[in-house]
Amino acid sequence: MSSPISPDVLVIAASNGQNLTLAQRFVDQVRSLGQRAELLDLTSLDLPLFTPQVKEQGMPAGVGPLHKQLMAAPRWVICAPEYNGSIPPVLTSAIAWLSVQGDDFRELFNGRPVAMATVSGGAGIELLTVLRIQLTHLGAQVVGRTLAGNQARPAKDSSIQELLKRLLQMSPLSL
Repeated sequence: MSSPISPDVLVIAASNGQNLTLAQRFVDQVRSLGQRAELLDLTSLDLPLFTPQVKEQGMPAGVGPLHKQLMAAPRWVICAPEYNGSIPPVLTSAIAWLSVQGDDFRELFNGRPVAMATVSGGAGIELLTVLRIQLTHLGAQVVGRTLAGNQARPAKDSSIQELLKRLLQMSPLSL
């Protein structure tokens, strides 16, 4: 969970495979730039799949701490694989739970700088497009540049640093 000092960047992994490895590389690069970073592995959280029926049973205990951890970080990097041309279920479900936990479903995202990266079996372009649409809809400031890698073309440290430099220049908007 969260450390006592809020990170400058929260790196969110939406898989426990290659995207978790990529997320750790982002954490390492943030720290090499002299900033604080924290890793959040969504696959390690005990959140049930969001459905209206499950929601009627009450808010899962893990949603509150997740919301608090996300609110504490002014900037995020999301590392997610492409699933069937879209967003992986663990990320979709987490966003759904976060969107129903309060009165203002956009509060968490409004004005927050977010960078996106993927390691996917293919190009990952569909994920990056769909995720950009969703994050923009929720009010986030999505960094224009993205990072897409795969086994044949892994992400370079210089590309990770370039994306992070862009992200770190952005400040959350006060709305």
